[in-house]
Amino acid sequence: MKRRLPVARTDKQAAAIVRRDLSGYDLKSMTPVRFEFTRKDARVNMRMPEALLEAVKAHADRAGIPYQRFIRQALERAIETGR
Repeated sequence: MKRRLPVARTDKQAAAIVRRDLSGYDLKSMTPVRFEFTRKDARVNMRMPEALLEAVKAHADRAGIPYQRFIRQALERAIETGR
């Protein structure tokens, strides 16, 4: 049986954990995290049907992110895939 990954409370603790051999740990509950370092200096104001906004908010809630970030990520994916 694989061990649970220890909890890191500081950056130093996290760095020490990732330097270890992680093959003995259960990592299937891990989810990828995308850090956003680029400054958000432009604003967008748009109108949309309320039902669409509520659907966006519901999807964002299930993804565990703010709905505005969800919209930004959807736009980024559309640009990256050319759709």
